[in-house]
Amino acid sequence: MVPESIPHIDEAVSASPAVELSSGTPNTNEAPVAVEPQQTFADFDVRSDIVDALAAKGIIHPFPIQSMTLPIALRGRDIIGQAKTGTGKTLGFGIPLLQAAIAPGEDNPDDRPIGKPQALIVLPTRELAVQVAEDLIAASAKRPVRILTVYGGRAYEPQIEALERGVEVVVGTPGRLIDLMRQKYLDLSQVRTAVLDEADEMLDLGFLEDIEKLLQAVPTTRQTMLFSATMPGPIMALARRFMNRPTHIRAQDPDDGARTKADIKQVVYRAHQLDKIEVMARILQARGRGLTIIFMRTKRQADRVAGDLADRGFAAAPLHGDLGQGAREQALRAFRNGKIDVLVATDVAARGIDVTDVTHVVNWNCPDDDKTYLHRTGRTGRAGKKGTAVTFVDWEDLARWGLIARQLGLDSAEAVETYSTSDHLFAELDIPTEAKGTLPKNKRTRDGLEAETLEDLGGPDGGRGGRDSGRGGRDGGRGGRDSGRESGRGGREGGRGGRDSGRGGRDSGRDGREGGRGERSSAPREDRAPREDRAPREDRAPREERAPRENRAPREQSADGASDRPRRTRSRTRRVNGDVVSDSGASSSNDSSSNNGSSNGSASESAASSNASSRGSGLRSEKTSEGSGEDRTRRRRSRGGRGRSRGGEGQQTQNSGSDA
Repeated sequence: MVPESIPHIDEAVSASPAVELSSGTPNTNEAPVAVEPQQTFADFDVRSDIVDALAAKGIIHPFPIQSMTLPIALRGRDIIGQAKTGTGKTLGFGIPLLQAAIAPGEDNPDDRPIGKPQALIVLPTRELAVQVAEDLIAASAKRPVRILTVYGGRAYEPQIEALERGVEVVVGTPGRLIDLMRQKYLDLSQVRTAVLDEADEMLDLGFLEDIEKLLQAVPTTRQTMLFSATMPGPIMALARRFMNRPTHIRAQDPDDGARTKADIKQVVYRAHQLDKIEVMARILQARGRGLTIIFMRTKRQADRVAGDLADRGFAAAPLHGDLGQGAREQALRAFRNGKIDVLVATDVAARGIDVTDVTHVVNWNCPDDDKTYLHRTGRTGRAGKKGTAVTFVDWEDLARWGLIARQLGLDSAEAVETYSTSDHLFAELDIPTEAKGTLPKNKRTRDGLEAETLEDLGGPDGGRGGRDSGRGGRDGGRGGRDSGRESGRGGREGGRGGRDSGRGGRDSGRDGREGGRGERSSAPREDRAPREDRAPREDRAPREERAPRENRAPREQSADGASDRPRRTRSRTRRVNGDVVSDSGASSSNDSSSNNGSSNGSASESAASSNASSRGSGLRSEKTSEGSGEDRTRRRRSRGGRGRSRGGEGQQTQNSGSDA
């Protein structure tokens, strides 16, 4: 059992709040010395059940960062751990926090409250949270330690129920952790160990406020550990605000001065934007290629390139933040299981994702900085395996790439001009000379993304085009299962093309409940249900509170005085010298025309009425002003102007003859 308070010890490692340790290899120039046997986890006083659980997974010997971290972390000291990607940082903090946790049924000499979280691990991405939780579950397989993964995109209820039952370790992303903490479901008052994985990203400006909120809810007497492959100076100084005399551990081979891993072959090509997809199709046919990750700058690029590769016969799928959580986990799960071998992703997959047999990593664009390059290329060459990193640099990014290459200490910063037919492309990456822009059908052996099950996680962001997804309405969607005839872009149940919608009718509307932008119902108005029997709208006042129908504006009356069926109110109009005026306006404003005889006037009126009915929407009526009992008309020029159609010319001729 690890004591809670560690007395100060006079060791070299604790002589300074921050010291750097390095893992090295024997110098070959010196006299040969006896090779010490490899250490195991049991040599670091790790619990036997944790050692057995790791051995069952084939993990027996610790990596340098683990062997350097465990002696200090098991004493409860604060640690800043820094090592290259793929060197086992997860178990460097996972084993100490698991050993310090007390599970139900285990000895509890200090009478700690069991059921409240004792360890908190905060990570920047959902995929990384799932991966770290799986590693911790594997390490604690022989103990009853309860580990809960908390992140957005999933339903709240299962996570709340797990917290109410009790957990010992919580692994999650900042957003959902803060939500559950505000709702009083997550109690961090008993946390003894707090871990920030990918700490430089977590302490960046986007996460700093969330991290401060979480650490303020954690007791001040705690063990804090920060781990990352990159730790800039300003981030290091900021991290010390949350720590107590931290020990900085940097695991690095003294003979390897480069910041990149020696196990990764790095090639840089200056490729044309329109030829990249052809170059990529040939790289994916290289001999010995396994799983491949292509990193994109934008989400739209990821969708487009994944679709282009799928059309060329490759088993590819996109992974980015616009996808629902179910679709994101489906793509990553299919990639791990080998159903797809090309993952086109944004930087959401650049941090900490550990997938075995990733042989190639491709940067479709020049990375933004050296940190991004290190984390992206670190997805290959993990755990001592070999890998290849290919970077495409555009002409406008040559200066940026030169700066990145100097910061990384690369041997050469030159980006070779490369096309899909270049000989050095085939030679450097071991691509068969007969490889073309499409994958031969006899080599299309992957099952594809559709072979992987898409889980319904019940979260608020069910996915793009998902079952209940919508662009504007609660039950409407843009391509979802429940979208279409009865779903809408803006209305709750009305839609674009809705069943009872109309474009300009009195009961239709773009945002209305029953209206939309679509075709009018073919059923006659008399056959529809009476308005009293329809469901009342929630945003409209009850019928008894509205004005009586007799007090509303009267409808147009027929010739015999009976009320006609409902129609749009439109007065008769006619054309006078190219202008469209109402009948009443014509009689009051053109006395000379009316004095020339009733026969010519009636003929002119009937011709105007005929033209008005044929033109339809080309004529517009003027409303009379309310309050004055008289008609007040306004002359309005027609849309087409004078002489738009034959009917207009004939009407003009008739009018001129009448005026004469």
